[in-house]
Amino acid sequence: MQLQVTNSPFTSEQAELLNKLLPTLTESQVNWLNGFLTFYRAGNVSAAVSELASGAVLEAPASAPAAAVVPQLPREATILFGSQTGNSQRLAGRLAEKLKGQGFEVTLSAMNKYKTNKLKETPYLFIVASTHGEGDPPDNAMTFYEFLNGKRAPKLEGTKFSVLALGDTSYEFFCKTGQDFDARLAELGAERIVDRVDCDVDFEDAAAGWLSAVSTAVTAAPAASQATAVAAPAAGAASAAAESEYTRANPFMAEVLENLNLNGRGADRETRHLEISLEGSGLTYAPGDAVGVYPQNDPSLVEEIIAVLNWNAEEAVPAGKAGETASLRTALTHHYEITVLTKPLLEKAVAFSGNAKLAELVKPDNKEELKAYMNGRDLLDLLRDFAPWTLKAQDVATLLRKLPPRLYSIASSLNAHPEEVHLTIRKVEYEAHGRERKGVCSVYTSERLQAGDKLPIFIQQNPNFKPPVNPDTPVIMVGPGTGVAPFRAFMEEREESGAAGKTWLFYGDRHFVTDFLYQTDWQRMLKDGVLSKLEVAFSRDSDEKVYVQHRMLEHGQELYKWLQDGAHVYVCGDEKHMAHDVQAAFISIIGQFGGKSPEEAAAYLSELQEQGRYQRDVY
Repeated sequence: MQLQVTNSPFTSEQAELLNKLLPTLTESQVNWLNGFLTFYRAGNVSAAVSELASGAVLEAPASAPAAAVVPQLPREATILFGSQTGNSQRLAGRLAEKLKGQGFEVTLSAMNKYKTNKLKETPYLFIVASTHGEGDPPDNAMTFYEFLNGKRAPKLEGTKFSVLALGDTSYEFFCKTGQDFDARLAELGAERIVDRVDCDVDFEDAAAGWLSAVSTAVTAAPAASQATAVAAPAAGAASAAAESEYTRANPFMAEVLENLNLNGRGADRETRHLEISLEGSGLTYAPGDAVGVYPQNDPSLVEEIIAVLNWNAEEAVPAGKAGETASLRTALTHHYEITVLTKPLLEKAVAFSGNAKLAELVKPDNKEELKAYMNGRDLLDLLRDFAPWTLKAQDVATLLRKLPPRLYSIASSLNAHPEEVHLTIRKVEYEAHGRERKGVCSVYTSERLQAGDKLPIFIQQNPNFKPPVNPDTPVIMVGPGTGVAPFRAFMEEREESGAAGKTWLFYGDRHFVTDFLYQTDWQRMLKDGVLSKLEVAFSRDSDEKVYVQHRMLEHGQELYKWLQDGAHVYVCGDEKHMAHDVQAAFISIIGQFGGKSPEEAAAYLSELQEQGRYQRDVY
């Protein structure tokens, strides 16, 4: 496990020392050190040293001095998660299993399903929350976030807590939701027993450290009673099912069966349809889930970076798991992120740059200038703009974060395509700061990935974007562009199961002739009655641009009737613009045809969200 300043509470000097020590320790040494730390925390260092000299294995005695200062608490813990894609929910589930194994009675719940009147009664409270968009809480954390920061939030002097925050350092408000929860709980009087850990996109090691720290902290606190019964998780809690052999940390090398361009001849964009074999993996998925793809960086960009620093491309550098190495070329291609600049990256780069302008740029009072510089630039820009450099090839492991997987909504039903999974990926290309820029995964899959090639993948379960359990429930789907991908999975599943509920799809793109993704599928489903209604909006085919929200407003009265009849709504696609416009359209429709004020209409939509009837998969 590589400790970094961004994913641990340690300084850079402490992290460097620990990273040198930890990989050298045997299991017995780790256990031995754990016992020593128990005595150390209790202030009984002399006893620890005496025990060590005798060769004994240290175990904290039942009457350890820590018991005198740690209040006795019931063995009850509440674990709340705020999750958009399922990562926080999965980690919360792992903590629940760990605490159950330690004899705790655990309440595990999505934040929007938790009864807040129980909050002040919980002796232990653990929060696992991601940050969505520009510093916003995930959809299922919004109401709890507002409650906790409101006047009705209770005093929590008797509660011990800790927070695990998930985020992405390429965003300005990195881990803001978790940071806000952490600060507010302390403000309400709760006692922090483990420092908050902020996780970047490569979160597994940092999260594992936090889970271990929480487990140790609650073990050190004596219990008033040893409760062994475990409460059933609240609605929306993470599944405790065993994870597959193939995971984010151990991806499956899947064969690509087909790689097709969905756009018609003459299109000004390219969208790939990938069909991938799962044969021999044991991997399964459900509609609404996603596939994580580990891409490869552009070889030409890798060569330019190596050339600008005059490095040896074949030099062995740290890459992969702890202790593993690869050639510099391989490491930059497969293991490290080189297309995104983050604040931590630039701050660390100062130590290797002989250009005083970089140190000036990262100063706190230059926040806006730094943000503007990072936008649309990559590692090559940084190296060219702030030379000279003392960077050595070995420094890439210190400077760069791991290349994160890209998540794509699954566009197929496993029942319709046994041992296969389909993805819809739009190629991203644009020009910025005088250079052509390419999306890492989208260009890799469109230009360099062929049928027969192997692709490292894993399944990312998304319990927060699931079709209704009752097959008779009406379904409204809004998915312009590649946002339509999960609805192909929804509809194929309904087709296979014979679901009878009405379905309505709103789809949009630029041009009808070249950009109507999966057109033949929708036409077949309409003909067969699987899809009840289809509304399309092609923005560049008319003088006035028309988008999906305009089509929704045109059919507002009928849409409201569907909502009153119990329809579930699903929105997938761009978060910055489309998702907000669609939400505004729903609020307008509810207000107009439900006779409600804007505030009442917004509350109506929020209630649908609380009931799981308004779900979003936005990015």
